Amino acid sequence: AAEALRLAASLEALSEHPLAAALTARYGAAPPAPVEAFEAAPGRGVSGRIGGVHFRLGSHRYAHAAGVCSAEVEAVLARLEAEGKSTVVLFSEQAVLAVFGIADTVRPTSAEALRRLRAQGVEAVLLTGDNRRTAHAIAAQVGIGEVQAELLPEDKLAAVERLLARYGAVGMVGDGINDAPALARAHIGFAMGAAGTDTALETADVALMQDNLLKLPEFIALSRRTRRVLAQNIALALGIKAVFFGLALFGYATLWMAVFADVGASLLVVGNGLRLAPGAAAEAPAATPEAPAEPAPACASCCAAEAPAER
Repeated sequence: AAEALRLAASLEALSEHPLAAALTARYGAAPPAPVEAFEAAPGRGVSGRIGGVHFRLGSHRYAHAAGVCSAEVEAVLARLEAEGKSTVVLFSEQAVLAVFGIADTVRPTSAEALRRLRAQGVEAVLLTGDNRRTAHAIAAQVGIGEVQAELLPEDKLAAVERLLARYGAVGMVGDGINDAPALARAHIGFAMGAAGTDTALETADVALMQDNLLKLPEFIALSRRTRRVLAQNIALALGIKAVFFGLALFGYATLWMAVFADVGASLLVVGNGLRLAPGAAAEAPAATPEAPAEPAPACASCCAAEAPAER
């Protein structure tokens, strides 16, 4: 067991996948074994040569495609998946060496964030590369109704395309390299800044600098308030100019009216814009919000794998 964990942690030390952090954390601070010819198969797993032997580490589907899953291994995988755990398989060219079960820990704020999104008229869809049992277990905990599981990066992209055809506007939330194509295709991509990979951060339109999904409904609320304030400022500035122009046209305008139409209008616009500053009255998340003209689903595909790996 210790040797299998050492091999797995050595491979995962070179990976950016969120589940890699769980295995390397379980292994501890001991130095990993040197890995040669390391390769990452997006959405499947990683491989490399350790001590002259080629090892692969990845999903149930990755091991099944390699033809190394015996009936006994399939039974272990089915048990772990039935418990709602993500499974990671370590195998060589000949046989499976270990199966790790990693429990995805739902952040305490996730369910509340999704509740606020629903109150804002946003429908959430879970897109994940994880197995179906685990995906549905996580979705049930946070209140997501639609789940699409066992997706490769190209499958997530195709799912976003279908959601675009259904809703017309889609936002994608992700943190991994596997999310990058879908983040780029969505109308707006959100990367989880602290935990996100460099690829996700570079591809996304917005980086949430805290790993807290509550920032997402806050962002939407602020965006809607900003749009309203912009519309008010444009109407206010044009209205004042139009009134002054009418007065000037009929000979009623004075110098002070001109000053007010110019500097005064600017001060009013700036003052109205300051309502968006921190500490100003904000849109209450619990209040009944203004529903958008078109529903815009936020497709979330990020989970925290913080529990220790079980072999």
